[in-house]
Amino acid sequence: MPELPDVTVYIEALKRFAVGHTLERARAINPFILRSVDPPLSAVEKREVTGTARVGKRIVLSLTDHLHIVIHLMIAGRLRWRDKGKKPPGKIAQASFEFPHGTLFLTEAGSKRRASLHVVRGIDAVRAMDRGGIDVFVASGDEFAAKLRAENHTLKRSLTDPRFFDGIGNAYSDEILHRAKLSPMTLTSRLTDEEIARLFDATRATLSDWIGRLRAEVGEGFPETVTAFRDGMAVHGRFGKPCPVCGTPVQRIRYADNETNYCARCQTGGRLLADRALSRLLKQDWPRSIDEQE
Repeated sequence: MPELPDVTVYIEALKRFAVGHTLERARAINPFILRSVDPPLSAVEKREVTGTARVGKRIVLSLTDHLHIVIHLMIAGRLRWRDKGKKPPGKIAQASFEFPHGTLFLTEAGSKRRASLHVVRGIDAVRAMDRGGIDVFVASGDEFAAKLRAENHTLKRSLTDPRFFDGIGNAYSDEILHRAKLSPMTLTSRLTDEEIARLFDATRATLSDWIGRLRAEVGEGFPETVTAFRDGMAVHGRFGKPCPVCGTPVQRIRYADNETNYCARCQTGGRLLADRALSRLLKQDWPRSIDEQE
């Protein structure tokens, strides 16, 4: 799922490619992508795009007459720009937005249709989609701590909960926790003030670093390679590969459609976290530490 760094770079590209231009035609290629009926999608046609914004992981295109297009890419949704006359992205295209100089496509790979498109009128309707998570670049350290301590959950769950933090998902939470040298399974109620401060700094630094990397990668173009698995990540998607800090093989915990990646030496004091399926299978043979595994 595109997270805060990816969404930020998308928004910056949309400012270059769409803001100040008239949206000539909007089309829901797959009618199920459109999750609103009033105003109709046709209401945004022949209107100028006046700005872009981010609401959590949602991307907002604002137009004249107080209209807004709100896109949530979910897991497999992506935005693609094609200059006039260029070949469209094919069967994965779910919606298109035609401008005089090119077309913005909303695509979604796979068979599950989770990405969504809303058309709303007025800024209050946009704000109503905000889940309430704080922007870590705006919030103070005290506000960050208050959100963490509002409910008692694991760090992994809290960081990825949109009610607490704005735009952080599975991939960057792994990177943040590795940088902060904290276990993803630590309960927020057990964190010390020093650990929370370290996590706050790691959150800002990790997201800032990746925004900078993605900006450099895109340049003045439009993002074409948006993925949760990137070269240069410390642990996410790197199961079995050496931790860049200590060289220990990266571990993982699998659950549902997601997995958590971590370094046992850097984050858990050498302790292996139980993978629900594998630890149940191995039972007494499940290694308790990275030393036993090695």
